[in-house]
Amino acid sequence: MRIAFFIALLTLAGCASAPSRISNACAIFEQRDGFFNNWERQARAAEREYGVPVPILMATIYVESSFRSNARPPRKWFLGFIPGKRASSAYGYAQALDGTWETYQRATGRWGARRNDFGDAIRFVGWYHNQTSARNGVARNDAYNLYLAYYAGHAGYDRGNFSGSLRQTAQKSAGMAARYAAQLKGCGY
Repeated sequence: MRIAFFIALLTLAGCASAPSRISNACAIFEQRDGFFNNWERQARAAEREYGVPVPILMATIYVESSFRSNARPPRKWFLGFIPGKRASSAYGYAQALDGTWETYQRATGRWGARRNDFGDAIRFVGWYHNQTSARNGVARNDAYNLYLAYYAGHAGYDRGNFSGSLRQTAQKSAGMAARYAAQLKGCGY
């Protein structure tokens, strides 16, 4: 009984924090190569299911949460010390909004999916980018425009009024996707 408890504790401790060296896709996969929680296997499964390359999926999560499972937007503060509401309901690796996550669960039947579970979150990103491809005509390998639609939403993408900072963030995502692609090719994933 003690051994099982100890193993469970070690498994949870390994999943509790974001990986270090998040600018290197190979390092991320090496750090999260557990039997129950293998991030590479989960990323490849999302790629197969939705047709969006792993580097783009990973770059979206990099920009959205820096691979932190419990990421949330900052709170607003009143009088400097009274906590107020957060800017949005975004949460988890993918920073998915409550309503969008519920739509994903309803559309895929993944009712038990959690935003703070990497496998669920990367599948969500793949699903959303696939929806963008189908609804907005964006190629599944176009990291820049997929990120614009991810952040602005499908209707917002159609309107096309993107701030300079959003364009910069989309460029950051596209650059990271290219970097991840080169890294993964180099380390044989």
